[in-house]
Amino acid sequence: MTWLVPLPVVIPLLGAALTLVMARRPAAQRTVSLTALTATLAVASMLLWLTVADGPQVVAVGGWPPPLGIVLIADKLAALMLVVSTAVTLCVLVYSIGQGAADGDEETPLSVYHPTYLALTAGVTNAFLSGDLFNLYVGFEVLLVASYVLLTLGSTENRIRAGTTYVVVSLLSSVIFLSALGLVYAATGTLNMAQLAGRFDALPDNLRLLLQGMLLLAFGIKAAVFPLGAWLPDSYPTAPAPVTAVFAGLLTKVGVYAVIRTETLLFPDGRIGDVLLVVSLLTMVVGILGAVAQSDLKRLLSFTLISHIGYMLFGVALATEAGLSGAIFYIAHHITIQTTLFLAAGLVERRGGSTALDRLGGLGRLAPVLAILFFIPALNLAGIPPFSGFLGKLGLLQAGVDASGPLAWAVVAGGVVTSLLTLYAIGRVWNLAFWRTPHPDMPVADSAGNRSGVGTPDTEGSAVLLPRMMLAPTVALVAFGIALTVVAGPLFELTAEAAGDLIERTPYIEAVFPGGAP
Repeated sequence: MTWLVPLPVVIPLLGAALTLVMARRPAAQRTVSLTALTATLAVASMLLWLTVADGPQVVAVGGWPPPLGIVLIADKLAALMLVVSTAVTLCVLVYSIGQGAADGDEETPLSVYHPTYLALTAGVTNAFLSGDLFNLYVGFEVLLVASYVLLTLGSTENRIRAGTTYVVVSLLSSVIFLSALGLVYAATGTLNMAQLAGRFDALPDNLRLLLQGMLLLAFGIKAAVFPLGAWLPDSYPTAPAPVTAVFAGLLTKVGVYAVIRTETLLFPDGRIGDVLLVVSLLTMVVGILGAVAQSDLKRLLSFTLISHIGYMLFGVALATEAGLSGAIFYIAHHITIQTTLFLAAGLVERRGGSTALDRLGGLGRLAPVLAILFFIPALNLAGIPPFSGFLGKLGLLQAGVDASGPLAWAVVAGGVVTSLLTLYAIGRVWNLAFWRTPHPDMPVADSAGNRSGVGTPDTEGSAVLLPRMMLAPTVALVAFGIALTVVAGPLFELTAEAAGDLIERTPYIEAVFPGGAP
């Protein structure tokens, strides 16, 4: 059933084309978008089942055999990323439709939103499935174009400024990546990753180190690792809540995925593992210190996003099966939880009129459902037992202890401190936004649900200000986060198998070249 492999890319692209044609029919656009993402999620789930049962699934695009043509490969890692990312994008799409209906934009939305959103999804899935470095580059470029459009929706001054910063940084990353591709092809004569796995071993050490450094630099910018992630807190919070949520959940993880894929397949010797350990520690600590200093909920969450990228990089830097397994588990966890928190932040902004913590208060009493929807993923992010955040961090820290060495121990200590500071930052948000007396400038909702004046909102108005189509996908993602905890045992088994395949490399290479790479 290898014909399933390209469908997670093809379906969103076809959906994007259809929604573009239906620009003046918003109801049809919504139907096509929901159908496309639901079908993509079903295909991704089938691919995950197939990779577990039968190993990697490979298809040669256009019938051109590798390395002449581009190949798409679904192994356990790629299939798991497809399932989690597509589930998240589907929930965010429902949330955005609900937000449009609540704001009165249901009949006259921006016609470009749905095709751009589906193109973004196609870029993400293409990056996960790509077995060719140039095709991976194409996936990143599709992400760049689509994300720039989504980031600047509404054309406000702040969004244009943030979008300009975002696109400049992204283009810099793309130039570095493209330059690295030119050097890789000049040195090896191919960009097929399965073939490169063998040819890189014959390159001089200095050249391999240069190519590794360039690829890591390009992917590090996209993953927002320290010191390359300063652009993120200024870019993400300005976008609409659904856009910010999908960006926070997915885009940086595509960069982390690229690091995992290239480091394990092309550079298995782990020569710069110590450098990655230092970078992971700095990403954790500097990111969470930035979060602690914030007074705006979206900016605070943006800094926690940077900080927790450090945990994933830690697992990659260890270059052990336990470390990689923990990193893969933590990616799946963090995609879900970070997206959920940004959706909850959008509900907070809608209910309280702001995401500035000094202008909020009393939401625990005034909007108890919202309080629960924020509280559960917040505890999960902080790593409170028994949630998946705790289990993922525990797996990574245990892998660090097993690896021993002063740098590994330092990152373990940094991980513990980061987790405690995350709990402090989340506790501060809870105290200011949910626990204390409502701020006098919070908007009031009358019995018809219209905002007016200042003071303490009433119960009937608070219910109106939280539309069901925005609540439902947030509830679904909270439940998904809890489900990751419930199935943590089987999920860890899956990530351990995926990590074992990554370290061994043979299943991936033989799936592309059954007789051995030429």
